[in-house]
Amino acid sequence: MKFNVPSKTLYSYTSAVSKVINAKNALTVLNNFLFTLDGDTLTVTAADMENCLMARVPVTGAEGTGSFCLDARRIVDLLKELPDHGVTFDIDETTLEAVITYCNGEYRTVAINGSEYPEFKQEMEGETISFRCPTNVVMRGIENTLFAVGNDELRPMMMGILWDVKPDKIVFVATDTRKLVKYSTAKVAPEVEGSFILPLKAATVLKNVFGKEDEVNITVSPRSIVFESSSYTFNCRLIKGSFPDYNRVIPQSNPYVMGINRLDLLNAVRRVGLFANAGNGLIKFKIEDQKLTLKVQDSGFGTSGREQLQCDYTGKDFMIGFGAPYLLEILSTLSTETVMMKLSDPSRPAVCVPDKDEDDTEMLVLLMPMSFTEY
Repeated sequence: MKFNVPSKTLYSYTSAVSKVINAKNALTVLNNFLFTLDGDTLTVTAADMENCLMARVPVTGAEGTGSFCLDARRIVDLLKELPDHGVTFDIDETTLEAVITYCNGEYRTVAINGSEYPEFKQEMEGETISFRCPTNVVMRGIENTLFAVGNDELRPMMMGILWDVKPDKIVFVATDTRKLVKYSTAKVAPEVEGSFILPLKAATVLKNVFGKEDEVNITVSPRSIVFESSSYTFNCRLIKGSFPDYNRVIPQSNPYVMGINRLDLLNAVRRVGLFANAGNGLIKFKIEDQKLTLKVQDSGFGTSGREQLQCDYTGKDFMIGFGAPYLLEILSTLSTETVMMKLSDPSRPAVCVPDKDEDDTEMLVLLMPMSFTEY
């Protein structure tokens, strides 16, 4: 087998596909890429035990057909260091010696027979749904919910992003029990209905690899899902189980509403958070007429902090506590100039929303408060 490909073109595809490979694999062969040559198309495959990502790369000067495996890290690192020139791969099908040459150099290694690479069949048993979606819609859904995915292995259903697919919209939801985010978009009309939980790793790979694609075709079965674009095919296993009923936990009536500049609050939380209790990061909010006071204290280290901000608020004086890390995640994810915080009781969840949603979208973040005895 023999083929030629621009080094930087192959580098962009192999570095993208390598994101699926685990640092430690149960099967040593999974530390390799599977290269499959068929005509003028080279397919590069990487996999772990639950995900399989394939990239289709156009090549020139192709001779022969077949498959072989090469160490993924070595190939990516070599292509990264090579200048932007054509690279020729020549594989001896008998000895499996691989010779990689470019205008100024030659590298030799030994490949593994492609037949030793596990075959990952698309598990499409049972009823499936399929729809096409602009990639930028998928990216926004993942970017707005990824921060709220849980990591508690006792609650595996929360270790991913729920896609609640409706005929006229998609609702993306994630929660770790301390916070919940719901992002709805009607910028796509799937014309099908169903729901599934996409694991955290799969969502991260999808975000990092498919960002430059125009459109993605999505096929969902009870156990797995396939994302396919013009350049990539990504097959991954879904999380089993039922996601919590997110609509039940979202308060329907929070009468006290505070509007505040997002960046001002974000920067203030960053500053006072440096002096908060390291164990819980508690920040106490005291909301008065047109004024928000942030206060922190760590008696163990004798530290404290206090800041005042202007806000848009009318109503009775209100005190509530939040964890600084959660506030930072929420305020960093929301993108509008002003955010609205809707409150009802110091022991009940706060609802954070942008002051104005993008067209055909709706963003809502629920944050559980923290209790304190004295201000």
